[in-house]
Parts: sequence; structure tokens; C-alpha cells
Amino acid sequence: MMQAAENFTTTFPVDRTPQEAFEAITNVRGWWSQGVEGVTDQAGGEFDYRFKDVHRCKVRVTELVPGQKVAWLILDNYFNFIDDQAEWKNTEVVFEISEKDGGAEVRFTHVGLVPQYECYDVCTNAWGGYIAGSLRNLINTGTGQPNPKEDGNAPAHQHAATVHRAKRSPQATSLADTEVSA
Repeated sequence: MMQAAENFTTTFPVDRTPQEAFEAITNVRGWWSQGVEGVTDQAGGEFDYRFKDVHRCKVRVTELVPGQKVAWLILDNYFNFIDDQAEWKNTEVVFEISEKDGGAEVRFTHVGLVPQYECYDVCTNAWGGYIAGSLRNLINTGTGQPNPKEDGNAPAHQHAATVHRAKRSPQATSLADTEVSA
């Protein structure tokens, strides 16, 4: 069995209530990608995420506890820069929200995203940008930095991940050369 310490986790405080944090988390288009298609705010709902030809996944919302928790199951996943396409399949993404110092604290864990995975460095870099950057900004200010729907400039954290991918995968080089940080 996998030890919890191996899963990727990040925690950050916000200046809003736990319920406001919950509402921002379920607004996946506001912080992860404007191009998300499907249901992101209902238990049992499913949605599709896609970033160019680099990453796509199908996600099921498995748990919603207003002001406290959001959990997803990754049903299917594809990365163009790794060999083992099963790395994210059947992993869980969990957001735990608690009241803290007049605001809230958000704890993000990608259960099953472990250092042994080929995608770990790129994925933790990207999650760091989306979670501690875009989601945190969406909660605190009402404006996140999600990926645009199509053909727009990706957020700055996505550029760093693309450069890292280019080092590992020659096919990603053209994307790294053409992307401009937002």
C-alpha cells in the first residue's frame, strides 16, 4: 500500500470563507481550464480537461461536501510526454477545506501522484501553478489564470512545465519554443 507522504500535497491559506473556497474549487473553468467540458459541481458529474495535444483527462466528481471537501477520480488520462499512460488513471484528486484564522485553508492532494512516476516533476510543477497560483487567486480575488479555451497563451506556470517536458521529449520542443508566458 502506498504511503500518504508520497502523494503530492500542497496547502495554502486564503482570505475567504471555506464555502467561498469550495465554490471556487468547483468552478474548474475559473482556475484550471476555460475549455473544460462537462459537470464540475455535482457529485457523480464527469468532465473532460484538455491542454492542446499535451494532456487530456476524464474526471468524475466523487464527493462534494460544501465548505469542506471536493474529491475527483481520474477515469482516463493521456500525456504526450510519457510512456506509461496509466500513471494518472484511477488516481484521486482531493481538496480539503478548513476554517483558519478568519479565512480558510485549502489542502490539495493528488492521491497516487508519486515521485516514482515519469510525469511527477512536470505534474507537480503544473499543479503548483494551478493550485497555489490560479486557484488561490480565484478564491482571494475572484480571478484565476486558467488555460484559455483554444490557441491562447497559457499561464506562466504552464510554460515552465512545457520547457521541462521539452527536455524529456523532443516532440514537445516546438510547443516550448512557441508558447509565450501570460
